[in-house]
Order: sequence, then C-alpha cells, then structure tokens
Amino acid sequence: MKKLIIGFLSLITVAASAQTADEIVQKYAAAMGGLDAFKKVQTAKFAGSVSVQGNDLPMTMQVINNRAVRSDVDVMGTSVTNSYKDGKGWKLNPFAGIETATDMEPTELNDIKGLSSLASPLMDYKNLGHTVELIGQEDVEGVKTFKLKMTAKEDSRVTFYFISATDYHIIKASSKRMMQGAEAEVETYFADVKEFSGLKFAMNRTQKMNGSVFQTIQYNTIELNVKIDDTVFDK
Repeated sequence: MKKLIIGFLSLITVAASAQTADEIVQKYAAAMGGLDAFKKVQTAKFAGSVSVQGNDLPMTMQVINNRAVRSDVDVMGTSVTNSYKDGKGWKLNPFAGIETATDMEPTELNDIKGLSSLASPLMDYKNLGHTVELIGQEDVEGVKTFKLKMTAKEDSRVTFYFISATDYHIIKASSKRMMQGAEAEVETYFADVKEFSGLKFAMNRTQKMNGSVFQTIQYNTIELNVKIDDTVFDK
C-alpha cells in the first residue's frame, strides 16, 4: 500500500510539473502588466547610461513595437549605433573599425530583432513558437527562483530564465552567445523594477560574460506611445 501511495503521488508530481512551466510564465506576464497590454503599446523611448570598464556612457533606445529598434551610445562624442527595422539591421561603431553603416551578421540580426518587441520572448513564447520547460528551482543571489529553459524556434538557441517564486519577476537570464568570435556564457541580472502606465520594466540590467561583469545598463526614463520618426531606423 505504501509503495502504491508513493507511486500515485509521483504521478501527480509529474503531471503538475508538465503544467507548471506555462503557469509560471503566465504569472510572470501578469506580474509585469500583461502580454496584451505590452502588445498594445505602439512606441517607446528609453534613456539612461551604459557602464563599461568604469565609464558611464549616455545611451538611448527607440522602439516601434514589434517592428523596429535603434540604440545609440555616446562614446566621447561619437555614436555607437545598432538599428533594426522590418527584417534588416545595420551597425556603426568607429571604435571597432566600422565607420560607415554596415549590415549586421545573421546572429546579430536575430539578437537585435528580439529587442524590437517590448514583450520579452519568454512572455510571448507561444506566439513565437518557442518551447519552455521547467528545470527546477534554484537560489539566485538569495532569491528562490523557478528555472525555466526556453528553446527558440528559429535557431534552437537555449536561454535559461530564473523567475522569482514570490513576485514572479525575472531575476536572471543566461545563454551561450558568440562574443568576439568565441562562444561565451552571458548572464543578465535584472533589478530596480518600476512601473510606467501599468507596465513594469527592469531599470537596471547587469551583464556578465563567463562570470565577469562587462556592462551595466541603467535606464533613467521610459516614455511610452511617443512620436518617433520612422526614418531614424533607416541605414
């Protein structure tokens, strides 16, 4: 009888786990303001700074939701720009020898395309065709989290998301990426969540490469549904 009960409980646990991943994602989406609400936003402007090797560099990001995104970082009066619109992307970085607008590589294009959506890939994973599964629970900097594995439809890239078990905010995301010609483990830590017109955004995002911090993004202001000139995204 004891073995029967244990076996029965195990089946219940397995069944619950099969549903838990999607339930966690839905609670995360609701905690941030709701997927439908994010999709209704037309445009957004972000302003803040990027901290790299002790230097705080002014930055802006402009988004036409689900269509275009452009980021500009001011480095000693020179702009480092990445832009995407309607399936095409370009970059400008004089400090890397890219002194004229240059088409992005496929991997770069895929990365920046994701930034054109105000809803995160995890929040919208079903519509994007990605798959999500629950790996288990893990403590991240003292916070108990659910560890989710998302596999992208396009290139099968795996991203792990760590969702707080209390407020359902994303604490960390990690994936392997090609950085300067070599594969690296990139982790992004999210903090300082603030609300704008009913939607929540993490204002602070610290990124680590192979365990070492390489940049921190701090947003100071976020404006939603503001006028953006469509041509700023053009090459």
